[in-house]
This record gives sequence, structure tokens and C-alpha cells, in this order.
Amino acid sequence: MLEHEIFGQYEELQKKARTRLIKMHYESNAGHAGGNLSALDILLCLHHAVIKKDDLFVLSKGHAAGALYITLWTMGKIPETELNTFHKDGTRLSGHPPVHGLPEVQFATGSLGHGLSLAAGLALAKKLKKEKGRIYCLTSDGEWNEGSCWEALIFAQHHKLDNLTFVVDSNGLQGFGTTKEVADLGSLAEKFKIFGVETLEVNGHDPSSILSALKNNTTLKAIVAKTMKGKGASFMENKMEWHYLPMTKDQFLQATEELA
Repeated sequence: MLEHEIFGQYEELQKKARTRLIKMHYESNAGHAGGNLSALDILLCLHHAVIKKDDLFVLSKGHAAGALYITLWTMGKIPETELNTFHKDGTRLSGHPPVHGLPEVQFATGSLGHGLSLAAGLALAKKLKKEKGRIYCLTSDGEWNEGSCWEALIFAQHHKLDNLTFVVDSNGLQGFGTTKEVADLGSLAEKFKIFGVETLEVNGHDPSSILSALKNNTTLKAIVAKTMKGKGASFMENKMEWHYLPMTKDQFLQATEELA
């Protein structure tokens, strides 16, 4: 889908994706719905309007695998029937991205903090081989507690990886509380700028804001996307516990009604 097309159809696409994501998580009795909903708009914009044939994507925020599967489903790359296997034994659609089975998944990313290093390696390989294409990586704000993220940033800037863009899903919540309570890093955007990285801050649920930031990729770029955990389901929004909890039937019905 081209950028001008996604603007005209986005509200319908967003509603379809959120509704199916909620259903998939409920039927599988899986957690992490809150963090999947915060990442969903970023993934929809990236895959529908930005990522091209020669580009590669790394989901560092591995627990948002459900949002990635739903995004691929909206593009016809995962069949409806396969969504029913989410989180089940023998599925390609595991709770974190699988190491094999889906061509759109480059790496298994269960442990947080590793995705940007992997993305930087891909970017360096493309640069050394003079290959076309850009590498995109989605991280969470909580995983910037990991030293490996900062090492990857140092590596990327040192090697002038101008074919790498990373996005931070900044919903302000992680497994044990707010990002400020757990390990306050202040402004990630300001820190990225100190490293000499072109950095933009956007509304992570507004497609025009997201897509505008993803334009004109000529250098190493960081995008800090302000999002809301549980976006679209009122009882989940900005609630830390929806990092984990599965939905009850009543909660599922409420979310479905709100998204209708």
C-alpha cells in the first residue's frame, strides 16, 4: 500500500487489525495484549507503506509478535485460519517471533535488548556488500535498560550505518512498573541526539506523524514514538498489568464493543 493510500484507508485498517488482535489474544489465552496494541500502529505503517523489497525488519520487542502477525495477516501474508494457532504447540505463530517459518522474521527475539545489535549487523553487511535496502528495527522503551542496546547504538554510529532506522515504542510502562520507576533514563530522544543520531519524536498512533518521520532516510535515524499501552481497549490503557494478563470473556466482549 502506498503512503497516500494508507492515509485514506487507515482508520478502517487500524480497526480491523486491533479487533483481530484482541480476538487472537483472547482465544489463545495469551498475555502481552497491552504492549501489542501500543506497537500495532507502528508496525502497520512500516509494513504497509515503508518497507520495500530490499529492506529488512527486526522486531526487537519480541513480545509484540502478535501485532506483527496481525500486520502480516492484513497484508495477506498469513491466512486467517493460521491465526487460530497463535501461541499453540507446533505453530509458526509463537508468542515471540520464531527462528524459522516466516520469511518476514529475520531472528528469534525472545530476550529483550538484542534486536538492535542484530539490525546493526544486517545494516553493516549491506553496507560492506554495497547492497540496496534499509534495515528497520522496533525496540521497546523498557529494553533500553539493557546495556546491549547502547553498545549497538555506539556500533551503529561508529560505522556510520546510514541505512539503519530504529523506532522506540515508548509507552512508558514495562514489566514491573513505569519506565521512570524501574530505571529512569530521562529523555531517550535527547540521549540519542548526544550520540549524534538524527532523532525524531512522534505520536505513535498517528499514521501521518509516523510516516512523516520515516521519510528522507539518508542517515542513521532514531524515532521515539509516544504510544499508549493497551491502546483502543479502555480497561487496558496505561495499565502496567496488561503487560501480562490474558483477557476474561467479559473483557474481550467489552474490548470488541469499544472497537466496533
